[in-house]
Amino acid sequence: MKRVTSEVTAVFWITLAITLAMAIWGSVAPHFFEKISGSIMSYISVHFGWFYLLSVTLFVVTCLYLIFSRYGKIRLGKQDEKPEFSYPTWFAMLFSAGMGIGLVFYGVASPVSHYMKHPPVAEPGTIAALEDALRITFFHYGLHAWAIYAIIALILAYFTFRKNKPALVSMTLEPVFGDKMHGFWGKVIDVIAVFATIVGVATTLGFGATQINGGFTYLFDMSSGFVVQLIIILVVTVLFMISAYSGLGRGIKYLSNTNMALAIILLIATLILGPTMYIVNSFTETLGTYVKSIPTESVRIAANNPEQRQWVMDWTVFFWAWWIAWSPFVGIFIARVSRGRTIREFISGVMLVPSIVSFIWFAVFGMTGINMQNNGMDLAGLPPEQMLFGLFDHFPMGTVLSILGIMLIATFFITSADSATFVLGMQTTNGSLSPSSAVKFSWGIAQSAIAAVLLYTGGLQALQNALISAAFPFSLIMLVMVYSFFKSLKNERRSTNI
Repeated sequence: MKRVTSEVTAVFWITLAITLAMAIWGSVAPHFFEKISGSIMSYISVHFGWFYLLSVTLFVVTCLYLIFSRYGKIRLGKQDEKPEFSYPTWFAMLFSAGMGIGLVFYGVASPVSHYMKHPPVAEPGTIAALEDALRITFFHYGLHAWAIYAIIALILAYFTFRKNKPALVSMTLEPVFGDKMHGFWGKVIDVIAVFATIVGVATTLGFGATQINGGFTYLFDMSSGFVVQLIIILVVTVLFMISAYSGLGRGIKYLSNTNMALAIILLIATLILGPTMYIVNSFTETLGTYVKSIPTESVRIAANNPEQRQWVMDWTVFFWAWWIAWSPFVGIFIARVSRGRTIREFISGVMLVPSIVSFIWFAVFGMTGINMQNNGMDLAGLPPEQMLFGLFDHFPMGTVLSILGIMLIATFFITSADSATFVLGMQTTNGSLSPSSAVKFSWGIAQSAIAAVLLYTGGLQALQNALISAAFPFSLIMLVMVYSFFKSLKNERRSTNI
């Protein structure tokens, strides 16, 4: 314990206390907890939905600018430094940490839901709704999502590896606020970042537990509910702690490569067994309509149409909040595994490649689901967490594919939680690139406890409430980080003639 006490900072104890208080509150007074979190979420959505839309659009524009600017040749580290990981491993690690469970959970559910239940504009079940279903899914999982991750990861990597600062969010604001970031206000910034990370990861763990439960329910008629989901969380917590103990270069690396292998197997199987030409044609057409619609969709808030405005709040604002809440965790993790890459290489890899992979994934699973829906299979009538298994049920060897799907969700679950414990350990040990196992274990238990509390207090709705609420304060910090980053870049350009 002496080693842990000497390593951890006040941020560890403050955030751990807040997290435990939240867990106790949710356990003792679940209905009151759900009511308060719902009120906060509702207020933020109604009054600051526009802020989320404009902020995320700014991040996309900033990333695109950096790819083509003179700053693109700056290396995240020494100018002659080489990357630590190969391209395949790098892509696997950032993809598994950044989007894993979300892709599996919503791969079928999102396009089918937008077609049959929640289209952005058209009437459900119409051709217009069908045409929008895949496009809007691309929008929620494409450039905007990865721009949020890329901007945070880039700024952290730049200050950590090029400016030799501790790997802390507060240190990226030093060019703006100076020595204040070494005192009280710096700790406030880091506490907000750590808490947003805990809520973001806990929410995703909740989704993962729900879908694993949904798979077992669909396949084996197992009971569904909080008790089963709690058992799943407990089992996975033990597994990701074992992985966390083995370290970044072994546990997370091997799990990430396993994730990608399982994902590729399921993707290829679905592409071959599904309506292949329909998938390919839909992907090609939707890619064009997605690119064309980016400018208007990015700022669409439907000010004069309350029904469509609510759709924007429920879907686009929710997803932007999800990515923002995840961005401290994913950003720090991606920064940690991206040392030695240039800014141009980094943004192209983090923003563009995963977006294309996500598009392919949703085209394959989403259009297969829609094709089944149009041919008599009522996937839209299933809970979202069971839609993937309902799709596999109509394939040859469907049970085998469903079991592989559960394995994929579980490995994504473990990788996300494992990566999060590593990042939380960094953020609460003054930016240490090798936090102790005891610190990581503490955060592993804490984030699993919050996931369980959120499921207990209100299921998926409570998860969404917590996400949007936790993301808002960190979105403000992100904007200041961008300003601080460009201020530092300009100073470097003057001194080095870049």
